[in-house]
Amino acid sequence: MLEQYDLSNLLVLDIETVPQYKTFDEVPDQFKKLWDLKTVNQRKETSPAEYYDRAGIWAEFGKIICISVGIFTGGKRPGLRIKSFAGHDEAELLEDFSAMLTSQPASLILCAHNGKEFDFPYICRRMLINGIKFPAQLQIAGKKPWEINHLDTMELWKFGDYKNYTSLNLLTSIFNIPTPKDDIDGSMVGHVYWNENQLERICTYCQKDVVATAQLLRRYRGEELIEDDCITIVGEQ
Repeated sequence: MLEQYDLSNLLVLDIETVPQYKTFDEVPDQFKKLWDLKTVNQRKETSPAEYYDRAGIWAEFGKIICISVGIFTGGKRPGLRIKSFAGHDEAELLEDFSAMLTSQPASLILCAHNGKEFDFPYICRRMLINGIKFPAQLQIAGKKPWEINHLDTMELWKFGDYKNYTSLNLLTSIFNIPTPKDDIDGSMVGHVYWNENQLERICTYCQKDVVATAQLLRRYRGEELIEDDCITIVGEQ
């Protein structure tokens, strides 16, 4: 499976998002009303304020604080090189990420777990809101599905079963992919960012998901996992 892909021309990514404001009280009144309308079906009996900790899920009410990417490397032993684009200034983060993609071939394949429903559209929406031009790899308007160089490890696992959602955590367990014990999960990212001001901790969590997705791709291809000492984090000593 996936033997037709050249892993050296593939970039694995993951994003972490948070609500745009620390608390619901800080949200402008106009957007409080719009948040109420947007989430009325999802939150049921929960008030808009109580539900606001989930605002990072929606690109209209959230923002990206970290994009981690991984590139496969060759040689005698397969490797993975990881870099994170992170910060409090979303526009600057996205500009840097866009510049990186622009420096790569337009044919570069982007891969993420649930990327087609979350990561890719979220990045595009936030780029549009911030007035950032899309790099070629995110230019999908007018293209046929088979012309879009996006891979989704969750979609691949569905095999056409569109009712099926499978978490990355479950798949790494099924395929016996060892993952370090995380001190946070996705539901805690907003709190860790806004209340504990620990962006570096969130980046580490994001990078772990990139590693897990890359390892899952290799399992899909029937290949051996990348060994820990062949995984390099750019910026670390």
